[in-house]
Amino acid sequence: MDEKNDEIMEKNTAEAVVRDEKKDEIVENTAETGDQKKDEIMQNTAEAVVRDEKKDEIVENTAETGDQKKDEIVENTAETVEEKMDSHTEESTAQSAGENKEEKEEMEGSENEPSDAAKPSEQETVEPAKQESSAPKDATMENFDIVSLHPGQVVNGTVLKVTPDELIVNVGYKSDGIVTRDEIALQEDKTVEDSFHEGDKIKVEILKVNDGEGNVVLSQKKIIKHQIWKEIEDAYQNKKEVTGIGKEVIKGGVLADIRGISAFVPASQLSVRYVADLSTFVGQELRLRILETDKRRSRVVASQRVILEEEAAERRKKVWDNIQEGEKITGEVKRLTNFGAFVDIGGVDGLIHISDLAWGHIRSPKEVVSEGQKVEVIVLSADQENNRISLGYKQTKPHPWDNIEEKYPAGQIFEGKVVRLASFGAFVELEPGVDGLVHISQISDKHVNKVEDVLKTGETVSVKVLNVKPKERRISLSIREAAEKKQEEAPRQKESPYVKEEMTVRMGDFFPKNKKD
Repeated sequence: MDEKNDEIMEKNTAEAVVRDEKKDEIVENTAETGDQKKDEIMQNTAEAVVRDEKKDEIVENTAETGDQKKDEIVENTAETVEEKMDSHTEESTAQSAGENKEEKEEMEGSENEPSDAAKPSEQETVEPAKQESSAPKDATMENFDIVSLHPGQVVNGTVLKVTPDELIVNVGYKSDGIVTRDEIALQEDKTVEDSFHEGDKIKVEILKVNDGEGNVVLSQKKIIKHQIWKEIEDAYQNKKEVTGIGKEVIKGGVLADIRGISAFVPASQLSVRYVADLSTFVGQELRLRILETDKRRSRVVASQRVILEEEAAERRKKVWDNIQEGEKITGEVKRLTNFGAFVDIGGVDGLIHISDLAWGHIRSPKEVVSEGQKVEVIVLSADQENNRISLGYKQTKPHPWDNIEEKYPAGQIFEGKVVRLASFGAFVELEPGVDGLVHISQISDKHVNKVEDVLKTGETVSVKVLNVKPKERRISLSIREAAEKKQEEAPRQKESPYVKEEMTVRMGDFFPKNKKD
């Protein structure tokens, strides 16, 4: 009986050992399977990191193509990575659970009733593993909002703090961003504190995600610069006018500032006329047309002359469409020459010849008009084919020979200036445009061989009007008769009412001599 019991106990003990060995083998296989899955997850995670790095590289390379496209690429790439990671994690978890289930069923089939007590412990081992693998994922995806930043990215932020030298900006990242004064687009005579306040919204570009101290380095100037470049390129493509300020005279022209972008304006493109002193454009507002742009080299070439010439062409067309001979118009004297004066009559220059400046003889236009003077002129002729307009200035004044007989009646004496000498006499100007002739026989009551022996050009003389011929525009004058008439009309010397008496008293009467004793 005892021997039979001993055999049963040995058999049960052997079966228990076999079950323990199978259980250990199952546990070992389960651990190896878990390690393999963990390695696969780690490998997949490393691949995801590589994909993120490639994603950042793609975003940096495409930063200049536009902020909107860049954000779409980042968002789509991130969603793709998350979806792949989620699907791979779920697949790995399901596969692990299936393998554990198969091993569990195999173990249950091989064990008898005494081994059923081990089932709860195996389920407790598998289920916590599932919970541990799923818990970090839920915590990461649901409880944390991860913001990805990279250099070149444009983001919107809120100003948290303003100092004289920098801005502290919240861009939704784990660290705040810093915009230094050098990276802020400030207007002239404006400080950082004048331009920004706490709570202001600001668009910035990421320069560095980490400056070594955990701060994000930002730039607002680059955003503004990009916007200005877009405006300049748009102005270049559509031939729009931009405004610049002359800043500096350099070799060959002037540097102009277009909202922080330097543009070169060649000397020949500053004005429609030659300008010797280019410094006159420094500090002045310039109206510019972009001729050339190169953003990569930060090169802009502009012209003011193009705009001025286009406007001048429009004004000239308007003048030629409306000008008529005999019309009275107002213009401005722009330039004087020896032969006349050029007058701007609204975009077109007309010439007043020296003979049309005054009715009388003049030696220089300066005697009548000056540069910058507003004058009323009459259009004498207009030749659009040769671009010539002749103007008259004296024609706007009364003709000096009108009512000449009333102004200079015969027999009267007037003052005049000798303007020209001839062998037969001298011409005397009574007023501009009215000259009279003094014949050589009327110069003096004495015989005159040469006129220049008696008279000189520019000398003022008194003349008597002998006769006037308005139709022939001739006046005969006489210096001799004017002198005779003056003598006749000169008042005679009046006698003094006092009688001149001789002195009858001698000086000796006032000083009597001493008598001798």
